Amino acid sequence: MVLWVFGYGSLVWNPGFDFDERIIGFIKDYKRVFDVACIDHRGTPENPARTLNLEAEKGAVCWGAAFCVSGGAEKEAEAMKYLERRECEYDKKIYVSFYKEGDCVIPALTGVLVFVSTPDRNINKYYLGPAPLDQMARQIATAKGPCGNNREYLFSLERALFEIGHEDDYVIQLANEVRKVLAGLKEKKSKMSGPHLSAKFNLGWVYLPALREATVADSR
Repeated sequence: MVLWVFGYGSLVWNPGFDFDERIIGFIKDYKRVFDVACIDHRGTPENPARTLNLEAEKGAVCWGAAFCVSGGAEKEAEAMKYLERRECEYDKKIYVSFYKEGDCVIPALTGVLVFVSTPDRNINKYYLGPAPLDQMARQIATAKGPCGNNREYLFSLERALFEIGHEDDYVIQLANEVRKVLAGLKEKKSKMSGPHLSAKFNLGWVYLPALREATVADSR
């Protein structure tokens, strides 16, 4: 038996498990949303990070990477054990069709596993729900945990999607909003510290086309 797993978040750039093949492609009728709380990696219970989930939306397309584990039952079991531990905030496993660029009609793969989180606070303690863009940006800009900060997760995703040639406008917009928050925090800290002290903020990987577009939009 062969295991295929679709990565739409950190798995795209950091799968973390032993796989035999990686294919760039997309799934249909789902979009990325930052509505899952991470309280043990890039956030804390007091200040949770916002990480990705998939939300059903007719006609939407979500690009990412499909990973194949084909080394037998033991290798597959090891991969699943790792993934279930890593994706502990995700309480559901769904199986989807996966498409490659150039053919949006006939799927290249079927029965591809995806980890998702139930969008219901009553049954899923990790579901944060939607929020205004500026509110999400402030949360992502300031949350951090044992494995790093929340903004690195977002900036790494932005970079990974750029590198596979399929940027996500929602991700770019949110990343640029986070950069604005970080720039504001840096300026505020600099004023409070005086001319000889400065705060160090990582503004992340700069997506120049998006920043140029944002500058034009801001000037209108």
